[in-house]
Amino acid sequence: MSALTEANRPFFFLIDFELQKPLICPLEEAQKLGFQFQVKDFRNFRPRGRKPTLAPLSVAPIPRNIYAKAYQKVIDEIYQGNTFLLNLTFPSLIQTPLNLEDVFHWAKAPYKLISQNQFVVYSPECFVKIKDGHIYSYPMKGTIDAQQPNAKTQLQTDPKEINEHNTIVDLIRNDLSKVANDVQVTRFRYLDKIKTQKKEIYHTSSEIRGKLPTDWKSQLPNILLGMLPAGSICGAPKAKTISIIQEVEQDTRGYYTGIFGYFDGKILDSAVNIRYLEKNDERLLYRSGGGITFLSDQESEYKELIEKIYVPVI
Repeated sequence: MSALTEANRPFFFLIDFELQKPLICPLEEAQKLGFQFQVKDFRNFRPRGRKPTLAPLSVAPIPRNIYAKAYQKVIDEIYQGNTFLLNLTFPSLIQTPLNLEDVFHWAKAPYKLISQNQFVVYSPECFVKIKDGHIYSYPMKGTIDAQQPNAKTQLQTDPKEINEHNTIVDLIRNDLSKVANDVQVTRFRYLDKIKTQKKEIYHTSSEIRGKLPTDWKSQLPNILLGMLPAGSICGAPKAKTISIIQEVEQDTRGYYTGIFGYFDGKILDSAVNIRYLEKNDERLLYRSGGGITFLSDQESEYKELIEKIYVPVI
């Protein structure tokens, strides 16, 4: 990665949550390895001309009793002081007439990735962007059904959502301070709206910026590794929270909640691998979850896990 960056040579990268299967390759090799992706306005594939249509999506989420057991374990860890925010995730079995290629081409998202016949990502969340000597991060925390009465006000004033978002912004600010100077929160808790096959949802994000050293290209692997896993999909304090995640979740996450990105020779941009659909023994699994704090309610958190299961095809 350092060599490609210093040579201003475009490359693609994909890093898993457990940091066990990283992949970095020159841009021209990505397609040969079965990866098609879009990072904002850049794509390495030809879009399909077919007009998107609404597609039914049936969901069989993780059973409540299994979720409840993991949730209670997390709450116990919170009250023991071992974590104060943990992003608890599980896979749900879904059925849809769309295949992975359909979802990849039809989904509307700023960041999209497909690994041939394995998984597809259509993420709304930027991990880090590096441009003109500055590094930016855009943690996303807080989601609500836009059709609820006073949805914006609810999301902006809910104590649990405020606490969760503030915690992650502080965590990311600390992560950036390890690799950059003059770290500032330049936009705080702004709202975006996403259209899905079911409805519209609001989510909140913040922008955090820092100034990188002039030799950042030679340090890029350490910069990225120093911030992984992304704070928004693990929690705080990071190291202990990750160990609890590995204990309470059913399986390794793999590339789910990892990152992928693209360096074009000047600018690096990357996404958190959320909104993630994978093929497993001919079954389709959608991985989702939410942040648990001492203000959480089990039923609300279980519903949020289900609420995040969507394909934004509109």
